[in-house]
Amino acid sequence: MMRIKLFIQFLIITSLLSCAVSAQKSSYKPYIADAAAKKAKIITGADQTTLYIEYLKGKNIGMVINQTSVIGKNQTLSLDSLLKLGISIKKVYGPEHGFRGNASNGADVNNSTDAKSGIAVISLYGNKHYKPTPADLQGIDLMIFDIQDVGARFYTYLSTLQYVMEACAENNIELMIFDRPNPNGAVVDGPILDTAYKSFVGLNPIPIAHGLTIAEYAQMLNGEGWLKNKVQCKLRIIKVANYTHASAYTLPVNPSPNLNTQQSILLYPSVCLFEGTTLSLGRGTLFPFLQIGHPSLEGKYSYSFKPVSMPGMSDEPPLKNKVCYGIDLKNYNTTSINKSGKINLAWLMELYRAFPDKAHFFNAYFSKLAGTDQLRKQIEAGESEQEIRASWEPALSNYKTMRAKYLLYP
Repeated sequence: MMRIKLFIQFLIITSLLSCAVSAQKSSYKPYIADAAAKKAKIITGADQTTLYIEYLKGKNIGMVINQTSVIGKNQTLSLDSLLKLGISIKKVYGPEHGFRGNASNGADVNNSTDAKSGIAVISLYGNKHYKPTPADLQGIDLMIFDIQDVGARFYTYLSTLQYVMEACAENNIELMIFDRPNPNGAVVDGPILDTAYKSFVGLNPIPIAHGLTIAEYAQMLNGEGWLKNKVQCKLRIIKVANYTHASAYTLPVNPSPNLNTQQSILLYPSVCLFEGTTLSLGRGTLFPFLQIGHPSLEGKYSYSFKPVSMPGMSDEPPLKNKVCYGIDLKNYNTTSINKSGKINLAWLMELYRAFPDKAHFFNAYFSKLAGTDQLRKQIEAGESEQEIRASWEPALSNYKTMRAKYLLYP
């Protein structure tokens, strides 16, 4: 009898435990679902129209924009969206690649009229006209800057921002920035630019991968006195919502004709230095910035590609119509770069060692892209990656300390 009672008690306890475990499991699943639901979506500054629309009303607006300046799930150009909302847009200012983003790399872009809106478009990338003149700004009460950056010093929209800020400051015009995420925001690395090598692909002492959004960089330009004559531009920033520098962000629109995939955007800070060499970076193919090679590397590499003329992307690409052999990066795991926070130097060092005519590997553009002549000399001398990175200090660490003053996001 006692054994039967004990057995019944055992069954009851087992049943209760089973129910408890079942209850835990059933309550655990909704918890995961709730957590996923609470993961907030990144919202660009431009998309948060309620934060700025009233401020724009009654003002004559100028916009520095391109094809990346989009709003909403339909990816409507911010210009078109604001016009529909009754905002008075008087002029558009287009950077490299033009207002619609269809001009080839480095091609001069002329002033024009936007066919859709009838608004005058002033080029800020043609005939050395990088900075708006007082005449360009006549009648403008407020300027808006809304362009997607990719986190690399040599991406020329940073220079356009600087010249626009200077012009606004000199003409007493406020600049509103619709901020957007930096897809390479977790990477802060590279040699600090030596101002002896300043150019339109690098104006200030920052590393190759700067780890800032456009608005954060604008604050740095003001705060460090880098604008001409140390003028101060009045800024009004519309921040990105739910963004951190570690956030993964896929661009909804290609930022320029040859950055036509998310993979190329994430590799751009690491591979653009090859633009300063005799090698092809895949311009003139469907995969620019995802393949690196040269005809003379035949036999050393099996992978090959052939650049051809591709109007709108690369009319006359380097090594046009020649079969190039080298490295394929289309399937490279970019998470290693984001986790390390470092650009990749290995490809540059490897291909220099493999290249037969080392005297002609680099061209004069390399030092402008690197921001220094030291990196070329170090690679030519056969220094190790550890030695090269050590030479970036303490300047790189000092930059990181300075950067922290201007961060708008964790």
